[in-house]
Amino acid sequence: MIVKLDLEDTFGDIVRKTARAKDLPLSQLATQAGVQPSRVEQFAKDAAAPTEDEARALGKALGLDPGRLADIAFNRWHPAEKPLPEHIGHQVNKPHPSNGYFIVLEQQRHAAFVDPGGSVPNIVQTLKRSPVALDYILVTHKHADHIDGVPDLRKAFPSARIAVHKLDAFALGDLAHGALNVTDGDSLPFGDGQIRVVHTPGHTDGSICFIYQGSAFTGDTLFAGSVGGVFGDKFGYDDLLQATKIKIFTLPDDTVVLPGHGPPSTIGQERAHNPFF
Repeated sequence: MIVKLDLEDTFGDIVRKTARAKDLPLSQLATQAGVQPSRVEQFAKDAAAPTEDEARALGKALGLDPGRLADIAFNRWHPAEKPLPEHIGHQVNKPHPSNGYFIVLEQQRHAAFVDPGGSVPNIVQTLKRSPVALDYILVTHKHADHIDGVPDLRKAFPSARIAVHKLDAFALGDLAHGALNVTDGDSLPFGDGQIRVVHTPGHTDGSICFIYQGSAFTGDTLFAGSVGGVFGDKFGYDDLLQATKIKIFTLPDDTVVLPGHGPPSTIGQERAHNPFF
C-alpha cells in the first residue's frame, strides 16, 4: 500500500503554530524578521505566498531551519512515496481526516489498531475478514479526531485492550477504567515481539508514540515536515521538540514515520528536511 497525501502543514500553518507555541505575536515576529506585518498576517492565513527571502527570514526569526522552511513554502520537498510494510494498513478516518493504522500479523492471528477516529465499520469489517484477534486499541493522544471511534471499536471487540497514557486517559470517559495506562519505556507483548511506548508530551500532556518493527506511529507529535501544535497544560513546545529529538530522531534512518495526519515519511527524511530540527 502506498499512501498518497499532501503535507499536513502549509508554510502558513507552520508560521502560525510556531509563533503561537513560542508566545510570539505576529507583529513582533514581523519586526524580528524584517517583514511587513500585513504580509505575515496574510502568510499565517495562507492568503499570500512569501518570497524566498521572506520565507527564510521568518524561519530564522522562529528558530526554524530557513532553507527547509522555504522548501515547504515552495513545494520543493515531499517525502518519497514508498509502500508501507506488509503488516501495516492505513485508512483516512471519517468524518475526521486523521490517519488510522492497522497492524495485522495474519500468520500469528494478532492485530492492533492505532487511533480510531470517527466511524469504525471499515475497521470492524476489515478485521473480521481476517482470522485475527484485535489485541490492542492504541491511542496516541486524547483529541477527538483520534479517539471518537474507540467506544464502537471496543464494543465490536470487547477483549481488546485500550492503551493510552494516564494523562490523556480521562478523555475516554468510562473506558478509561480498565485501560492500560502506559508510560515511557513500556512494552506491550504483540505476537512474537513487542510494541514499545515512548512519551512525547507537548501536543497534549499524554501524547505517546508506538514503535514496532521499524515503524513509529507518531500521532500528532511528528508530521512529515512539521510537528503538532502545542496544546498541553503541563508540557510545551520545548518539551515536544526535546522528546522528539531524544526518543524519535535517535531511531534508525529507515524507520517509517506514520503520523496522525499527512503522508508517511522516514526518520532519515525528517532529519534532512523537517524545519523544526
